[in-house]
Amino acid sequence: MLHTTIAAIRPLDEPAMVAAGELHGRLTKPAGSLGVLEELSVRLAGLARACPPPLPEPAAVAIFAGDHGVHAQGVTPWPQEVTAQMIGNFLAGGAVVNAFARQAGASVTVVDVGVATPLPPAVPAQADGPPGDPAGRPAATRTPRLVAANVRPGTRDLAVTAALTRDEALAAVETGIRIARELIDAGAGILLTGDMGIGNTTPAAALVAAFTGVDPAEATGRGTGVDDPTYARKIGVVRAALARHAPDPADPLGVLAAVGGLEHAALAGLILGAAARRVPVLLDGVIAVSAALAAVAFAPDAVGALVAGHRSAEPGATAGLRHLGLDPLIDLGLRLGEGTGALLALPVVTGAVRVLHEVATFDAAGVAEK
Repeated sequence: MLHTTIAAIRPLDEPAMVAAGELHGRLTKPAGSLGVLEELSVRLAGLARACPPPLPEPAAVAIFAGDHGVHAQGVTPWPQEVTAQMIGNFLAGGAVVNAFARQAGASVTVVDVGVATPLPPAVPAQADGPPGDPAGRPAATRTPRLVAANVRPGTRDLAVTAALTRDEALAAVETGIRIARELIDAGAGILLTGDMGIGNTTPAAALVAAFTGVDPAEATGRGTGVDDPTYARKIGVVRAALARHAPDPADPLGVLAAVGGLEHAALAGLILGAAARRVPVLLDGVIAVSAALAAVAFAPDAVGALVAGHRSAEPGATAGLRHLGLDPLIDLGLRLGEGTGALLALPVVTGAVRVLHEVATFDAAGVAEK
């Protein structure tokens, strides 16, 4: 599945991008007056191979959840059980991501790709429901669904050994590809990345450092807001893990296996699956950015499907976006994860495309040009 998906990823379509740029020049506004929005809409036209590109709707948030053996190194004060407890909160509709998804009219799919502790008793009853809704209800009113796709109950401790085997990393990547296909087949016009996993900013920092070459101190942030001693320990864990495993950025599956997480690998698969179908992916924070680095290492042209939703307060996100050549749409100092920043940026993406669909040209509106 991975190889066929990579083979289907193509560069942006230049004729569609030229057409979109020319259309912008005929719309009733000064040339370039919409700044980044014009650049974004042109790129989305290239992704879709159409001018104007389809409106990026409906939106689907995919939250991949997993636990981490590196938790044993004391890199976070939060207990590992919180991962499973938050899944219950997502499915009950009580998390920040749920509130923002309702506001944006987005569906929420939670994927257990590697949670270590048992899920709350009420959770399995909602498992594996269809991504669509036969009653035709809007996405924002649907109950979030759970997909059971647990590859293993958490990673191994990357400070001691490889976090995953190559086969486990591959299984997680292909889970993400499958979820992308399911959501797109159900009608999603844009996918938004979400994540949940106590301790997951530590492997994210290791992935960012491995793929970009920045120093671990530049890639590592405070995550949920750890104190200074914990932060210093976290940087040391990342530095030691990279020295121990010496991951090769030319071997993205090997990097994910050595220092990644199951949710990071699955998010990389989601990006690849969407890119193969020429559907945009709106990135959230540092977990998504670290996964995007892996996806682009698998298939460089996958970067054409990526939109950076926001600039996370985690420094690794900025380093990763710089490496990918992506500029974030908003900067609000967020560091929550879950998909929250991507959801807040969604109206910006939709607005960029809607301009090409709905704004009159000078000729059609009878407006004189300069």
